[in-house]
Amino acid sequence: MKLHEYQAKALFREYDIPCPPDCAADSADEAVKAANEMGLPVVIKAQVHVGGRGKAGGVKVVTDAAELQSTAEAILSLTIKELPVRKVMVTPCLNIATEVYLSVLLDRSSRSVMFVGCADGGVEIEETAKTSPEKILTLECTSTELKEPNEAKLLEFAQKLFEGESQAQETVEMMKKMGKLFIEKDASLIEINPLITDDKGTVIALDAKMMIDDNALFRHPELEELRDMDSEDIDELEAGEKGLSFIRLDGNIGCMVNGAGLAMATMDTIKHFGGNPANFLDVGGSSNPEKVVEAFKLILKDENVKSILINIFGGITRCDDIANGILESLKVMDVPVPIVVRLVGTNEKEGRALLEGTKLGTATTLEDGATQVAKFGESA
Repeated sequence: MKLHEYQAKALFREYDIPCPPDCAADSADEAVKAANEMGLPVVIKAQVHVGGRGKAGGVKVVTDAAELQSTAEAILSLTIKELPVRKVMVTPCLNIATEVYLSVLLDRSSRSVMFVGCADGGVEIEETAKTSPEKILTLECTSTELKEPNEAKLLEFAQKLFEGESQAQETVEMMKKMGKLFIEKDASLIEINPLITDDKGTVIALDAKMMIDDNALFRHPELEELRDMDSEDIDELEAGEKGLSFIRLDGNIGCMVNGAGLAMATMDTIKHFGGNPANFLDVGGSSNPEKVVEAFKLILKDENVKSILINIFGGITRCDDIANGILESLKVMDVPVPIVVRLVGTNEKEGRALLEGTKLGTATTLEDGATQVAKFGESA
C-alpha cells in the first residue's frame, strides 16, 4: 500500500526524522489558507501515487499571494497518469544547498533490507542506475542490524553522500530512524528524494515516499485507514477480494494463468513473439470455476483487449475445473475476442474433452499459444 507524501511525513515526524511542516488540502481555498499561515514562498504539490508529478505540472512554487488560488485550482484540476488529483500538500519553500538520494527497501536479489544512496539527488534514480550505475551506493542490512545499527557501517555509507562530517553524522541518525520505522511499520520502501541540506547545513527530508507491505496491514489498522481508494486500481482491489492477483498493463493480449511464476513466463513469451500483454492475472492454485468467470470479467473490462491466452499448468489446479469455468463464462457473458487455451497437467484430457466442439483455439505449448494470440493482436 502506497502512502501519500503528507502521510509519510506524518510518520517521519513520529520517528523524529527531520522534514518541513506541511498541510494537506482538499480544495484551493484550504490550500490558500494554509499557505498564508505558513508564509510565502510555498510549494504546492499534487498528492497522487505516481512519479513525475513535477513534469506533469503537479508541483509548483508560489511566491506571489495573487497566484495562490489559481495555482492550487490548476493542480487540483489535473489528472496525472490517469489518476485525478484530489488533494494537494502545501509546504514551505526551502533554500537548498545540496541534495542527495536516500532510501531503505527490500531487495529481492540479495534477500535483505538495503539502504540505497546517491550523491545526485532530486533525479530519477532508476535512470541514474541505468546510465551511471557506479554512482549508486548500497548497504545490505539484516533486520537485527536495523534494530541494533552498526554505526561505523552507516557512517561510512553517509560519508559518501555528504562531505561535511556533521551532515554525515546527521544522516547516520536519520538512517537509524528510517530503519526503525521500516521494521516497526512493516514497510517495503522508504524513499527520500531529495534529502537536502539547507542554507544552515541542516539535513532535511524534503520529499517522502513510503510503501507498506499489504500482507502486514492486519497488524496496522491505523495505516489501513490511510489507504486512498481514489488512487488505487479498483479492479486490482476487487480481484484481491475474489482471490485473484491482477495487475492491468497497457497491451492488448489478455492473460489468465495459474501461478505467479508461470504468469511472468507467459507474459515474457508473449512479448518474445511480438505481442503485448494487457494484464497480469494469476487465478491461484484452487480449482474453483467461479474464479475463472471473475477472471474473464476483469480481462474484458479492458476495451483494448483483442485476444486472450489461458495458460494452465495443473497441479493442485484441475484442468477440467478450469474448462468448466471457461464454458460457464461463455454462457453468462459475451466474449467478443479470440481465446487460445493451453491445458497441461492434472485432468488435462478431461479438460480438453470438455472444450471440444467450441470455437476456442488450443495450444499444446506456451510458444504455440503465445504465437497465436500475438497474431490476433496484430490483426486487430
